[in-house]
Amino acid sequence: MNDSTSLAADNASFEKATFEKVTAKLIPFLFVCYIVAFLDRVNVGFAKLQMAGDLNFSDAIYGFGAGIFFIGYFIFEVPSNMILEKVGARRWIARIMITWGIVSSAFMFTDDIYWGSLATMFNCTDAEFTFYVLRFLLGVCEAGFFPGIILYLTYWFPGSRRTKVIAFFMTAIAISNVIGAPVSGAIMQYMQGIGGLRGWEWLFLLEGIPSVVVGFLVFVFLPNGPRQAEWLNDREKEFIVAQVALDDADKDELGKGHRFVDAFTDFRVWALALVYFSGVVCFYAINFWMPTIIQELGIDKKDFLKVGLLSMIPWGISAVVMVLWGAHSDKTGERRWHVAGALLLTVVGLIGLTMVGHAPIPSLIVLTLVASGTLSFVATFWSLPTAFLSGTAAAAGIAFVNSVGNLGGHFGPDLIGRVRTMSGGANEAAFWALAAVALLGAVITLVLPNTQKKSTAS
Repeated sequence: MNDSTSLAADNASFEKATFEKVTAKLIPFLFVCYIVAFLDRVNVGFAKLQMAGDLNFSDAIYGFGAGIFFIGYFIFEVPSNMILEKVGARRWIARIMITWGIVSSAFMFTDDIYWGSLATMFNCTDAEFTFYVLRFLLGVCEAGFFPGIILYLTYWFPGSRRTKVIAFFMTAIAISNVIGAPVSGAIMQYMQGIGGLRGWEWLFLLEGIPSVVVGFLVFVFLPNGPRQAEWLNDREKEFIVAQVALDDADKDELGKGHRFVDAFTDFRVWALALVYFSGVVCFYAINFWMPTIIQELGIDKKDFLKVGLLSMIPWGISAVVMVLWGAHSDKTGERRWHVAGALLLTVVGLIGLTMVGHAPIPSLIVLTLVASGTLSFVATFWSLPTAFLSGTAAAAGIAFVNSVGNLGGHFGPDLIGRVRTMSGGANEAAFWALAAVALLGAVITLVLPNTQKKSTAS
């Protein structure tokens, strides 16, 4: 082996070891952060099985309340990400987690706050108005967390490595459901009446506490970037910074945007916001309603633990699928077909839901297809906007795409709730509408130009 070959081998070994160290140090910790974040966002799906009856909430009330989270999320998403870039990830992500944990636990008081004429003015009961207010505030508090993490990962990983890392990080969505589903079911089933609290009140209280605890850990342990990481030596720090800078320079061939205004004048940002909207509509529609759909397969109305255990099946399988999907996208360097293909898998699953009725095994199979499709979509989607945005434009653009896209989190659950209310509990019309939205997102993804480099092999 000559000297140049030996040097190349040493450099490759150093690069591999450096990024493995970064991955080992950051991703498991961020993974835990996202698990507790997502659990607080979606545990309302399980609480609904009990609290809807206790508080006389119709499907329409629940669907609107579950979705209004994303209105607050939308309004404060871009400002939150801009603040993160200014004050640093450590302080801002810690603030986000602590405040949303407090608000999440406050849902235990949904039936205890009296609004008087204010609730009446909106034609709501006190409990309904409290539910809406707290869901909105939860969105306000959590705004900026996910796009902030995506932005944060661009400080550490070049684009060729980022999709697989994001896919692994985002398995927290599936794992939070795998863990949270049976835990939520067990809390509601076995803590009902303890201390004078109902099961769903215990659910909100207990599942909000971890977010506060982890938020304080973020403030203590999370570095703002490679140069602040005490566990990296100087050579490793400079190498990571250089790799990210090189990746940033490579974005020129795609018409790179760097300034704040570039995020809003590039039509690709708006198109990708619509694509993300299409995937998010489907994801949250299924996520917030899956416990109800599974309960209606013939499970006893009080057997919340069984609902939770069955909910583990779609989410557990989809966690594996999304990691493999993201890894294959990184291996091949192909992005657009992976994003569009995930949406098409979602379409197949949604159409399947219109056909299987309440048959348990077929229903679980098609729910698994929808969960796998939507999770694989969100795992690979972020390779597209980060391919041509950098700097302040990346902070604003990622937040904008995520905030507009996450409005789908309002419309998806609300759509199912309204359709169920009007049709006496039937879901089929909503599933057809969701399938059409996912198909639109797939088509836009495939026709949108300049969202990945022509030479994509990595």
